[in-house]
Amino acid sequence: MKKRMKEEYRSRDESPVRLNKYISDAGFCSRREADRLIESGKVFVDGVRAACGMKVRPGQQVTIGKKTVCSKNELIVLAVNKPVGVVCTEDMRTKNNIIRFLKYPVRVTYAGRLDKDSEGLLLMTNSGDLINQIMRARNHHEKEYKVTVNKPVTEEFLKGMASGVRIADKEKGLDEITRPCRTERIGKYKFRIILTQGLNRQIRRMCEAFGYQVTELKRVRIMNIELGNLKTGAHRKLTEEELAGLYREIGKV
Repeated sequence: MKKRMKEEYRSRDESPVRLNKYISDAGFCSRREADRLIESGKVFVDGVRAACGMKVRPGQQVTIGKKTVCSKNELIVLAVNKPVGVVCTEDMRTKNNIIRFLKYPVRVTYAGRLDKDSEGLLLMTNSGDLINQIMRARNHHEKEYKVTVNKPVTEEFLKGMASGVRIADKEKGLDEITRPCRTERIGKYKFRIILTQGLNRQIRRMCEAFGYQVTELKRVRIMNIELGNLKTGAHRKLTEEELAGLYREIGKV
């Protein structure tokens, strides 16, 4: 697996290719039709209107109208700002599932859920190996959240949250003490928390153990990937620098 993941990452380090060839190789249309679309101003690269004869690198986002064009063999890793109400499931019977919401032209899935009532950063990729490495709890990958609660945040509450909290749910078969974590007050009713695990509705259950109710929960970072100013409901490809950092974080490159 380690060798395969290294090859997968390095496959992105290819030479730039002409835009019309990239579009054609993705199966979108012929090179001649691609040139016509570029000339008519309908093609954008990383949000900038494309010019005839330009080249693109792996990792750049090519769009034609509202459609994203992807090379069939390209490793896709996306940062998505999931809105409240969207469900992290691949079950297409669920009305507001993340797959239908994203409508990405290449099949991608999520690496770590956010519950329906939470929002913020979600990583989605077409690499099963990458998902497995991100999801391995023993790797202690950091995830950072900003949380709003219904009562003033006290130092006692923050210390209790940070030291580990017993959470239990018989229906979910859950009964354990959470790992120690880092907390910081950032407002009268708001705090920051950095976890290295991802139990079912963990932060909400931890808060409930101290008599608090979560009114807003947003994930703002996964390892080295930050949500930044990505708009709610929007997505973007990771940069080469971000992807290299992500692979370093999971210890595979």
